[in-house]
Amino acid sequence: MKSSVTRGKWYYGWVVIAVTFLTLLVSAGIRSMPSLYMEPFEDEFGWSRGGISGVLSIGIFLYGMVGPFSASLLERFGVRRMTLISLAVLAAGLSVTPWMTELWQFNLLWGVVAGFGTGMMANVLGVTVANHWFVRHKGLVVGILTASAATGQLLFLPLLAKITVEFGWRNAVYTAVGALVLLMILVALLMRNHPYDIGAAPYGTDDRAKPEPFRGNIFLAPLQALAAGTKNKTFWLLSVSFIICGFSTNGLIGTHLIPACGDYAIPEVTAASLLALMGVFDLVGTTLSGWLADRFDSRKLLFVYYGLRGLSLLYLPTALGGGPLNLTLFSVFYGLDWIATVPPTVKLATQQFGKQRAGMIFGWIVVFHQLGASAATYSAGLTRQFLGSYTVPFMAAGIVCFIAAVLSMRVSPKGGSAAQVHA
Repeated sequence: MKSSVTRGKWYYGWVVIAVTFLTLLVSAGIRSMPSLYMEPFEDEFGWSRGGISGVLSIGIFLYGMVGPFSASLLERFGVRRMTLISLAVLAAGLSVTPWMTELWQFNLLWGVVAGFGTGMMANVLGVTVANHWFVRHKGLVVGILTASAATGQLLFLPLLAKITVEFGWRNAVYTAVGALVLLMILVALLMRNHPYDIGAAPYGTDDRAKPEPFRGNIFLAPLQALAAGTKNKTFWLLSVSFIICGFSTNGLIGTHLIPACGDYAIPEVTAASLLALMGVFDLVGTTLSGWLADRFDSRKLLFVYYGLRGLSLLYLPTALGGGPLNLTLFSVFYGLDWIATVPPTVKLATQQFGKQRAGMIFGWIVVFHQLGASAATYSAGLTRQFLGSYTVPFMAAGIVCFIAAVLSMRVSPKGGSAAQVHA
């Protein structure tokens, strides 16, 4: 195949990928900030662990619910414009946060505003950018961008935790606002919507044709995609497995590992560093998962990923009480598998529903992911409040991961054309 790949020129799509990577990295890091503030908010405002977890649960749910509609908005108004709007909304919400005094205000700013703001910069953004700019190596690109979202959620926590401990949580929030402003400038200068905008073709092809404009209602089209998806067995298998994925990752570990470490007198900065270590290994694991998804049966990959994640979560209660070495082993093992499930799931969705609807269909699958995450966030907080321990939710998450592994193998191997399969 002759293409822009073979001409020895630098491909601008890699710049777009780099900007998207940073956008997902920073927005995910900011989205994870409230996990640092459970104990400070309990002390300063007198809010309960269950009440704070409920706010985070709403934010996680809205983050997922925006996904299918963000896919159509990105196609209709362009990646650059919608990313700038989302960053501005998130920065505005964060700027007001230091003045809140009531739980309902926290709910509005972090449950609603941050939920909507970060929802536009979720995995759907990465899938949309990858579909626009890449034909060859698309699985690898999806893996890289997916890893950035999960890694950002973990990587910034030690810095934010240190700022919180030494200068207070309000200064950590202002630091996040500053990062968003810098990111807006970067997006405005470097982001482009499509290769056609610079006279290029998607990586791996010479097709420089103008992309088809988005047709249909931006709110109705995602619902139509959902209606089509609900008639397909693969959609339900992937969605249920993603409920379990969300329950066992950002909803549970991303939100509650730091306060769980506090129960064992592990300092907040140390606990945040463990999450950062997971983030580093997640970057490796999820990028590798994208590479593997280009070459192997995605169903078998998901079976392995969910099975290994289940084992690691069953080990976590022992690791928490077993000292630094045990926690480090857990962080490495679990981090490699943190969100490696996304590239194979994207590939299976694309095979079943085609490139045109892949973004919106995957957006709905992510909604189910966030439903699971939301349930884990709230239920784990309540369990800790009443039982005084996180052991039950950690063990339960490990067990249900084995169910997800079995469901993954029941997905039909049926796909579209070879071009779709390898896209």
